Amino acid sequence: MTIQEIQSEIEEEFGFFDDWMDKYEHLIGLGKDLPLIDPKFKTEEHIIKGCQSQVWLQAELEDGKLFYTADSDAIITKGVISLLIRSFNAQSPEAILEANTDFIDRIGLKDHLSPTRANGLVSMVKQMKFYALAFKAKTQNT
Repeated sequence: MTIQEIQSEIEEEFGFFDDWMDKYEHLIGLGKDLPLIDPKFKTEEHIIKGCQSQVWLQAELEDGKLFYTADSDAIITKGVISLLIRSFNAQSPEAILEANTDFIDRIGLKDHLSPTRANGLVSMVKQMKFYALAFKAKTQNT
């Protein structure tokens, strides 16, 4: 699936819920289902700067596709990073760099996060795209 198709699927999922308490519960469930990051990556080097809570993110390139793992000490934040991972996982660095994250606005998530969590969301996207940029550069230099 393309990033756009995955994001459309996420929008459809969130469209099933009428109120934000149900959407938060869904987000929490997504966070609980997030495969855990290897503890060796829960280091200062892997913490996303700009997040209110602690969020660790790690990425690996396999066969030209990026694979992310993450964890957070906050349940809502863990759900947010799980949406981003679902959107970008197993995609090429180029596709990730070209992708937008407008689906976050369309599901209303940005409007229902505190300002500090919304800033953290932006930081998560930036870090994921930074990994994509770094791996793209690395593959072009080899």
